[in-house]
Amino acid sequence: MKTAIYPGSFDPMTLGHLDVIERAASMFDTLTVSVLNNKAKSPLFSVEERVKILQEATGHLSNVHVDSFSGLLIDYCKEKDVHIVIRGLRAVTDFEYELQVAQTNRMLSHGDVDTLFLTTSLEYAYLSSSSVKEIAAFGGDIRQCVPEFMVQRVYDKFKRGE
Repeated sequence: MKTAIYPGSFDPMTLGHLDVIERAASMFDTLTVSVLNNKAKSPLFSVEERVKILQEATGHLSNVHVDSFSGLLIDYCKEKDVHIVIRGLRAVTDFEYELQVAQTNRMLSHGDVDTLFLTTSLEYAYLSSSSVKEIAAFGGDIRQCVPEFMVQRVYDKFKRGE
């Protein structure tokens, strides 16, 4: 069985993330989309909220499972017995950072974890969670950035000051 993990903060999940998830799901028997619980950051949405959001967004994909983890990705991969990590690339600037992370993960896993890079579709190449948060914080239109069910949820986070 071909399995892979697509890790990320997904804060908030964007249409670019969904694009990568749908494409990766078509390549693997099972895809685990896993939310990183990074205690060094102050996320807009809690880990639990992000897991629920991803479950809702991927409900149409029967081979996608949503989970969360903290710590090193390679430890999580070992725990789940998964050897392929999916990463999305928007631009050349992403590649340099992602390449270093992929090489480090491969070294730390003693060659047991490989990374597969998927370039985002051109229509989502400009999207990042950071830009969505900035647009929303200033009341801009994020409907072209996140799934429809997410729009009000993102705006609400800024209205309540969370």
